[in-house]
Amino acid sequence: MIDPDLLQLARGKNFAVLSTLLPDGHPATQVMWVDADEESMLVNTQVDRQKWRNVQRDPRVTVTIWDRDNPYHFAEVRGRVVGTIDGQGARDHIDNLSMKYHGHKYANPITAPRVVLRISADKVVWH
Repeated sequence: MIDPDLLQLARGKNFAVLSTLLPDGHPATQVMWVDADEESMLVNTQVDRQKWRNVQRDPRVTVTIWDRDNPYHFAEVRGRVVGTIDGQGARDHIDNLSMKYHGHKYANPITAPRVVLRISADKVVWH
């Protein structure tokens, strides 16, 4: 179960940073759209991206979400990818994220299948 304050932050129009581990152990970090359901943090990507390859090899991730109205208020979620959503569910999810952030369906070209990373929080640190 996700903490209600974290759920509110992730469902808001706030950005996140996703950190994954490269094959050599160095972190790779990208600014991402973020979402959550009652069980997991949700991050949408394409299967041709390095972050997808990274989490297939090592599911440990960190997601940091900051409040757009107060960037000094943020949550660092340390956890792991515990599942995925693919197919039409992933396509619908990216459209929903685009509606949240831009007010219209996702307009960028989709060059590879989309996938939603379901991230379980092992530890949440509030700042």
